[in-house]
Amino acid sequence: MFESEALEKIRREKEIWERETVAKSVERLPERGEFLTSSDIPVSRLYTPAEVADFDYIGDLGFPGKYPFTRGVYPTMYRARFWTMRQYAGFGTAEQTNQRFKYLLSQGQTGLSVAFDFPTQVGYDCDHPLARGEVGKAGVSVSTLRDMETVFDGIPLDKITTSMTINAPAAVLLAMYVVVGEKQGVPQYILDGTVQNDILKEYVARGMYIFPPKPSMRLVTDIFEYCARHLPKWNPISVSGYHIREAGATAVQEVAFTFANAIAYVQAAIERGLDVDQFASGLSFFFAAHNNLFEEAAKFRAARRLWARIMRERFRAKNPASWMLRFHTQTSGVSLTAQQPLNNIIRVTLQALAAVLGGTQSLHTNSFDEALCLPSEQAVTIALRTQQIIAYESGVADTIDPLGGSYYVEYLTDQIEENAAEYIRRIDELGGAVAAIEKGFMQREIIESAYRYQKEVESRKRIIVGVNEFVSEEKTPIKILRIDPEIEKKLVKRLNEVKRQRNNAKVGEALDKLRNAAEREDENLMPYIIQAVKEYATLGEICDVLREIFGEYKPPSIF
Repeated sequence: MFESEALEKIRREKEIWERETVAKSVERLPERGEFLTSSDIPVSRLYTPAEVADFDYIGDLGFPGKYPFTRGVYPTMYRARFWTMRQYAGFGTAEQTNQRFKYLLSQGQTGLSVAFDFPTQVGYDCDHPLARGEVGKAGVSVSTLRDMETVFDGIPLDKITTSMTINAPAAVLLAMYVVVGEKQGVPQYILDGTVQNDILKEYVARGMYIFPPKPSMRLVTDIFEYCARHLPKWNPISVSGYHIREAGATAVQEVAFTFANAIAYVQAAIERGLDVDQFASGLSFFFAAHNNLFEEAAKFRAARRLWARIMRERFRAKNPASWMLRFHTQTSGVSLTAQQPLNNIIRVTLQALAAVLGGTQSLHTNSFDEALCLPSEQAVTIALRTQQIIAYESGVADTIDPLGGSYYVEYLTDQIEENAAEYIRRIDELGGAVAAIEKGFMQREIIESAYRYQKEVESRKRIIVGVNEFVSEEKTPIKILRIDPEIEKKLVKRLNEVKRQRNNAKVGEALDKLRNAAEREDENLMPYIIQAVKEYATLGEICDVLREIFGEYKPPSIF
C-alpha cells in the first residue's frame, strides 16, 4: 500500500524516535518486561506501515462479503442484522430446560443452544449404572423422544434456530429433533439449526467419544449426506475449536487444529461421493473468545481468510458460499474464576467485544457464576444483557470491521494465519487429522501449551486478577443453582414408563434393522436411526447396537 520510499522514511523516523525519545523514557521508566500474545507472538511497542510492508489491500483484506472474507462474510454485516444471541442452556429435566428456554426467548434471545448432560453425550440412558450421580448435572438429560418432545414443548421449530452440542450420538439427537419437528407439523426441509457432530475434537481435547475414529467418521458423513438431501437449511456440523482452546491450546493452535479436523471431514464427504459445493456452505464453526482483545479479533479475521483459501485452493470449491467461514463464538469458560466471581462480568464483556469486532455470526456469553455452578437466572440474564448492550449501546456494530487497517491488528492477522497454516502443513505430513490424533500430536501440543500457561500463572509472569494478584479475603455471596438429586429417580421412573407404553416388538425390529445396516459399510444409518427414534427406542439402546458393531474407542498413551 505504501511506496518503498515512504516505507523507508517511516523506518528511519521510527529508528530516530526509538533512539532519541524512547531510550530516554525507558531509562527513566523501564518497560514492564517481555510482551507476547497467548500464542507467543512477540508484541512490539509500536506498529507502523513498515511492519505490514507486504500488505495487499485487495488480496489480503478486500471487502466484506467478497473473497477472502477477511472483513466479514456478509456485505453489510451487523448494519443489517445483529449476530444471533444464542445462550447455551440445559440442566436437570426436560421440563426445567424448556422453562429456561422460554425465559431466555422472552428476554430477547434469538436462538436456542442445547446443553446435554454427560450420560447423554456418551450414549447412556439415565438409568445406566455409569450415569449415576451425573444425570441432569451439566446439561439436560435426554434418553428418549419423549424427553426431546418436552424440551421443545410450545417452541415452534419452524420459527427458531437450534444448536445442539452433541457429538458421538449426534445422529440420534438429530433424529429426535427431526421427529419432534414432524410431530409439530414442520417438515424437515424447514428445520434450521446446527448439530455439533465434531467427533475428532473429542479425541483431541474433550473425551466425549464412544466409537473408534473410522466408524465415527462414517456417522459424521452420514449426517452430511442426509442433511444435503433432506435438511437443506441445517448445518450438519459445527467444527469446534472452542473445546480445543479450553483444553489449553493457544489461539494459533485453536485455528490450526480446528481446520485440520475440518479438512478431514470435507475429504471424507468428498470420498463418500458428495460434491464439495453440495455441502460446504452448510459447514459451520465454533470458536472461543479469550481475554487478549486484539489477538482474538485478529484470530477470527485470520481464520476467515485461511478457510477461504483452503476451500478455494485445496478443495477447488467453485461456489463463493463454500469459501465462507461462518462461526459461533462462546466466551471462555476456563478463564472464569471462582475467586471474586463478579470480575467475570468484565472478562465476558471483553471476550464478547472481541468476538463482535472479529465478525462472529452467533454468540454465547458465559455467566459470571459458572466457575461455581450452573448459571442462575440472574447470572444468565446479565450475560444476555452484555450482548444486548454491546449491540445497541456501544456503536461497535455500526461500521464493518472497525479494526481493519490497524497496523497491529493486520500484523497479528498475518502472523496467526501463517502460523496456523504451518501447523496444518505439519499435520498433513503426519497423514492428516485422524493420523495426527492417533499419534497423539495435537494432544501433546495442547498439553504442552496448557503446562506453559499454568507455569506462567504460578510464577506470576501472567497476572490473573483476584487469583495471583489483587487478592481479597472478602467473599461475594452467590446464589448457587443446585440440581435436586431426586431428579435422577424421577427421570428413571419416566424412562421405565416409556418402555412399558411403547410397542417393544417394533422397537426390537427397528434396532435389528439398524444393526444390519451398520454391518454394511455403504449404508447411511440416519433413516434407520430416525425409525428407531419414532418407536421410542432409547438413546442407550441405539448406541448399544452401534457399540456391538463398531466397538468402543480406547485412547492411546500420549507420554
